Amino acid sequence: MTFTLFLEQAFNGFQAGITLFLIAAGLTLILGIMDFVFLAHGSQVMIGAYAAASLTALTQNFYLGILFAIPISFFAGYALEYLVIRHLYKRDHMEQVLATFGLILFFNEAIRVGFGPAALHSNLPASLSGFVYILPEIPYPEFRLLVILVGFACAIGIHLLVSRTRLGATVRAGASNAAMTAALGVNITRLRRLVFAIGACFAGVAGMMLGPLTSVEPGMGEPLLILSLVVIIIGGIGSVRGAFIAAIIVGMVDTMGRVMLPVILRSFMEQASADGAGPALASMMVYILMAVVLVFKPTGLFPPNR
Repeated sequence: MTFTLFLEQAFNGFQAGITLFLIAAGLTLILGIMDFVFLAHGSQVMIGAYAAASLTALTQNFYLGILFAIPISFFAGYALEYLVIRHLYKRDHMEQVLATFGLILFFNEAIRVGFGPAALHSNLPASLSGFVYILPEIPYPEFRLLVILVGFACAIGIHLLVSRTRLGATVRAGASNAAMTAALGVNITRLRRLVFAIGACFAGVAGMMLGPLTSVEPGMGEPLLILSLVVIIIGGIGSVRGAFIAAIIVGMVDTMGRVMLPVILRSFMEQASADGAGPALASMMVYILMAVVLVFKPTGLFPPNR
């Protein structure tokens, strides 16, 4: 493996981790802070991707498509919480799992009815289709670099929101003792709705960033949901900092494993067998990593301090 390929794949792993963090951050707010098991979080990724792709096609402007899709993702989460989720807070986790699994099926079929089964493609504008030289003679796609920058900006924003603002303090207080927080005059119902909508919006932004890199199709969020759960478990349920670090680790392990494992396996296997087994083993490494972390740190690497 050349140094150029290694560096490019390292950047790709970092970009994958940042995108995964955007999904895991919203799920961390919902699962860790609100104590609600929301399996349909991947559908919020799909909604954001479809909103951006369809609005980009309608306006013929990628930036306008993203700009309009962000509030759509937010209000989609807000409406979902008002119509469905608020009725499930007092149910046990198994009922929450069953109900939100039903939402996955509903959203997938609704997308198929509204947009058809064929995948959509979101073309990048010329201003984002070029390359940036990270080192002399080592180009890297501008859009992937933009995804990394957007992810960093969102990570900083989430950190400041949760740890440095009145809203964040209220959210933490509500998570620790909802009854006492409500007695102090905080509208817990409205607070939960806002937190849920913010989490859905971050997942939608992840879908918008993924749209130009992959195909936008029904069910695109389910594999990402599984990886997001792995990230939350590794980082610590309810810890935004843990979700960020774990997402980077998972993104790097998965991406670098897919590139390096086939090269390693070719030293004692046929090339065709190595190329087939390498990606499969790379996917397994993520779950092996999770198992190892749980053995030594059952609460995750960075459990929240409440």
